[in-house]
Parts: sequence; structure tokens; C-alpha cells
Amino acid sequence: MRGTGFAPALLTAALLSGCVVVPAHRAGYYGAAPVVVVDAPPPPQQVEVMPAMPYPGAVWINGYWGWRGGRHHWVPGYYERPRSGYRYEPNRWESRGGRWHLRMGGWIRL
Repeated sequence: MRGTGFAPALLTAALLSGCVVVPAHRAGYYGAAPVVVVDAPPPPQQVEVMPAMPYPGAVWINGYWGWRGGRHHWVPGYYERPRSGYRYEPNRWESRGGRWHLRMGGWIRL
């Protein structure tokens, strides 16, 4: 029976077409964030030029130095919709015991 695998594959593709993938750094964290601990301090904060507000009430989320591939990399800022009953806590690096810990930010319930 040739072609019998086509119908299940087509059904799977149709079901998956409704999936949405969102970059992790834009989602904010409501639970446990990944742990990043490194020996190298982050570079100085970059100065970002905020683009025009895309809609009234938009919240600017500052960029930050992330860690990937064994080095710091700049994650640019962006606008996000405000969330009722929440405030935004920015990402930040903290020095503890001679090592640097990336404390991921996100929306925190008031």
C-alpha cells in the first residue's frame, strides 16, 4: 500500500501549523529561570536608542548582556504590552563569591 503514510503526515502538519514559538527572552519568567553562573563580568551596559512607542502604554524592556557560546552577547531591548497586576523586573548580573550570576527578569505579580 503505497502512500498510506501521507494522510497521517498531512494531519500532523495541519495540527502543528497552529503552534507559535516565542523567543524565551521576550516571554518573561513566571517560574524558575535558567541558571547562568560565569567567571567573566559582563561588559558595561550598552546605550540603546528607544524607537518610537508602537502603541499607547507600551512598556520598554531594556536590553541586557546574555551568555551564549562561552561569551557575553547583547540582547537588544524591545517594547511589550503591559500586564495588569504585574510589574517588570529587569535582567541583571550579580557578583557573588567572585562569580557572576545572571538573574533573569520577568513580570512579577504585584
